[in-house]
Amino acid sequence: MTNRERFIRTLKCEKIGGQVPTFELVFFLTMEAFGKVHPSHRFYEQWNQMSSKERGLHIEDMANIYIDTARRFGHSAIFIHPNPGDLDSTQRLLEIIREKTGDEYFIMMHGDPTWAIPDGDSMMDFAAQMYEEPEVLNEKSKQRLDSSLEFAAKLHERGHLLDGFALCSDYCFNVNPFFTCEQFDELIVPYLKEVIAEYRKMGYYTIKHTDGNIMPIVKQMADCMPDAIHSLDPQGGVDLTEVRKIVGENIALIGNVNCGLLQTGTEEECRQDVLRALRQGMEAGKGYVFATSNCVYTGMALERYEMMLDIWREYGNYDNYKF
Repeated sequence: MTNRERFIRTLKCEKIGGQVPTFELVFFLTMEAFGKVHPSHRFYEQWNQMSSKERGLHIEDMANIYIDTARRFGHSAIFIHPNPGDLDSTQRLLEIIREKTGDEYFIMMHGDPTWAIPDGDSMMDFAAQMYEEPEVLNEKSKQRLDSSLEFAAKLHERGHLLDGFALCSDYCFNVNPFFTCEQFDELIVPYLKEVIAEYRKMGYYTIKHTDGNIMPIVKQMADCMPDAIHSLDPQGGVDLTEVRKIVGENIALIGNVNCGLLQTGTEEECRQDVLRALRQGMEAGKGYVFATSNCVYTGMALERYEMMLDIWREYGNYDNYKF
């Protein structure tokens, strides 16, 4: 069974036996691990001035970083961050990864048209608009939805090299969602449900990501029928076992290893948290992807991530469940 097959069967909540799959939305520590700048940290202001050969070399180098990351850390999936993000560059990046790895890895990218928590500069205006002009926000949501689906359809027409989309709009702070349950139903749910359904018609899988305390809205998210929910943030009070009770047995769960502890906790605190996440995630015998509660972000120690994976290799096997 390939890594891609294991990942897809896990998204389908089928029993796979053996090692629990793992991946990260982003592995930013590529300079430390490989001596190369992460694709998201590159600045290509003069991209259109480059020759096609030079652009191709840059895209191939970025593809190699994604492949090297997956191989070194045992990831079953590759999350690409096309840079630049136009259709042709994205397609070529996908082609190179497939040419070099075949169907070994599940490949995904961003694709969420729904509103996220606004930044500080626009938060007050957005909050006022939610109450005063929700119809304006909904009209913009329809436009964003159409744009996302058009892009996905074009990738589909060019050979469907992508397996799925991670829907990465963040809805929640650590203490509570930004949206009330009523606002979430009005401004988010219709478009989240439709984008998931339309992606599925094209053959794409969907993983809904948001950090923070999702508990007040997790049932609404689950009712939109994503294939999986990520990141199940323990810093937001999210408990794997409780989420499983709420969302049922047909939606996969991804993440839950406390990023804060990986960065600032003691080694023993990290070890116990990793074991807890594995124990709770593997409890059902299926439908769990091991990962951090966000990503391997800039500032995290590479040694801590490697320690986390060492524990996963020892304990994250369904055939040798040690808890």
